[in-house]
Amino acid sequence: MDTVDLAVIGGGVIGALIAHEAVAAFPDVTVAVLERGLVGQGASSRSAGVHFPRGATERVRSMTEHSHHVWERLAAELDLPIREVDATVVAAGDADTIATTYLRLGEETAPADPARGWAAGPGARAWNLHGCHYADVQQVTGRVLARLRDRVTVLEGTEVTELSFEGAYHRLALGQGRELLARRVVLAPGPWIAHPAWADLVDPLGLRVKKVVAMHLESSPAPDDPLTIFHDEDAFLLPLHERGHFLFSYTCDRWDVAPDDSGLVLERSDLDDARAVLGRFAPDLVARCNSGRVFCDAYSPRREPVAAELKPGLVFAGAAGGSGYRLAPAIAAETVAALDLTPPRILSQPRQRQS
Repeated sequence: MDTVDLAVIGGGVIGALIAHEAVAAFPDVTVAVLERGLVGQGASSRSAGVHFPRGATERVRSMTEHSHHVWERLAAELDLPIREVDATVVAAGDADTIATTYLRLGEETAPADPARGWAAGPGARAWNLHGCHYADVQQVTGRVLARLRDRVTVLEGTEVTELSFEGAYHRLALGQGRELLARRVVLAPGPWIAHPAWADLVDPLGLRVKKVVAMHLESSPAPDDPLTIFHDEDAFLLPLHERGHFLFSYTCDRWDVAPDDSGLVLERSDLDDARAVLGRFAPDLVARCNSGRVFCDAYSPRREPVAAELKPGLVFAGAAGGSGYRLAPAIAAETVAALDLTPPRILSQPRQRQS
């Protein structure tokens, strides 16, 4: 039976960043990432991959700042598919709240842009926002783990069917009939929080899974088209230059779905809801709103990501509420800190070769 210091269950962007953080902080640890599909293929493959420096709470703002610097560094080190984009925040109401919520807020600008086909509502104001980018999250995940493969074991097509604690080890039963022992375990399952192997462990966290919908607008973005954030509606319009269309993300309010539900598809009600929100800002684009992407994500009661120890040496990481890519580096840092991978004497030692 194989033994590792750390097993990360879930090969999405959060799991990949946790593995990266662990080996960077503790070069001698042995790490395995287990993914039942292909790395980056789950929720990460449906992600808009947009990063803008925002946080509704002090903790999330701190996480955003940390993640911003990490993504800047990793983009250069790993040549990640990340594209910087100009951005505008549109909001009505208290400007002080906007200034507190958004980091790197720039100068105030016009609250409407007829040349780009959208206009703000009465009383709205707009500000430039710096430090924004978007990424192909599936490719980002793959490249991060590709760089780690000489230090991290990546097991794809490997489902964890049972998780138990035996002595100093957690025992992971794998779908192929194998077993893995790990001194520390991270659960980074994305929206698969109800998997039978860990549902009872995760249940006390009070997490719920919400449907996430983003529409694809049949309109080619110009090179200088910005990301536009409609703060009051918790929506944004993102130019996806590499794909040749805009993405419109809005807040879908359908809860308690499951990632493997066959009914988790784009429905007529989703189109109607998206068009209603989009029509308030860009009525000329409503007719171009005909397709999109659908998935789901886990949310915590406080609407903040979770990095929590469920049992000694077993940490849950996630519930990022649709911000898994944006906050993944900070989630990884909090998770590795919670794992207590020190002192070195608790870690597994290399096996001695038998003479």
